Amino acid sequence: MVDRLPEFIDPLHLAEKRAELKGKLFLSSLNRLSDILYSDSGVVNVSLSFSREERLATVAGQIYATLDLICQNCAQPLGWTVHSRFKLGLVNTIAQADRLPADCEPLLCEAGQKLPLKDIVEDELLLALPAFPKHEHPCFALEYLTDKTPADEIDKTDSTENPFALLAKLKKPGDS
Repeated sequence: MVDRLPEFIDPLHLAEKRAELKGKLFLSSLNRLSDILYSDSGVVNVSLSFSREERLATVAGQIYATLDLICQNCAQPLGWTVHSRFKLGLVNTIAQADRLPADCEPLLCEAGQKLPLKDIVEDELLLALPAFPKHEHPCFALEYLTDKTPADEIDKTDSTENPFALLAKLKKPGDS
């Protein structure tokens, strides 16, 4: 077992050796995830077990992280805990992926191919996140209307000014 995670792995070779990898990845190294994070400080705890079940090489893994997402209502930080378990079946064709057991997701790789470990972890993190992260409590929409802008100020408009007055000037004589 290794405490420091390698940058690249050969999943088929590791499955033959029945290897286990445990360690941490910095969130700042996960480029695709950074767009939806409020802050990329922190780490992802990773645990991967490689094995072979008959002819199928597999990767069983767990990831654990606390992420600061951006709330889609108020654009403020939203703490989100991810604890995900997954099982990947190593395949090299779409036909093999279609024949995987129901508890496996496909991971396409060729024999001897080295894959970036962070890409596998980042894929699993992205799959575990909500489509629209929001606080559980009403954060922006209701506060904005009730606390910051009284309802009587919302309806205050100058009724003497017609917003379409400019269009009336552009209208040609004889148009109806």
